[in-house]
Amino acid sequence: MGRILAIDYGKKKVGVAVSDPCKIIATGLQTVSSHEIFQFLENYTTHESVDLFVVGHPKQMDNTDSESMTYIKPFLKALKRKFPDIPIVMYDERFTSVLAHKALIEGGAKKKTRQNKALIDTMSATIILTSYMEQQRNLNL
Repeated sequence: MGRILAIDYGKKKVGVAVSDPCKIIATGLQTVSSHEIFQFLENYTTHESVDLFVVGHPKQMDNTDSESMTYIKPFLKALKRKFPDIPIVMYDERFTSVLAHKALIEGGAKKKTRQNKALIDTMSATIILTSYMEQQRNLNL
């Protein structure tokens, strides 16, 4: 039984989260430099079975793609080429950064911690994965 790996792809940094093998709990792994993401994924998939990639889909409020898709599309093509046996699902990532900031504030994090972009990226990937897994459970009811 493999895991689901979520990716919050950005120009400079990529937040990564993963599910447990039963696909119940999402856990933030880390934030990786964009130019190191494929090496990271290759190392990870060598040691862990991954059934699915869930990649954050940046959208505008009117449900159209945001400008970020200009650099995410080449990433998706490269991801498909590098891992042809692992399916990829795009999942709406609107408000994930806002939710991550809000969670830090509600958790009592200090201002310096809340300004940690790497932490926000990892938390955003975790929120994307949690939302995706909840949606899938609700569809299977």
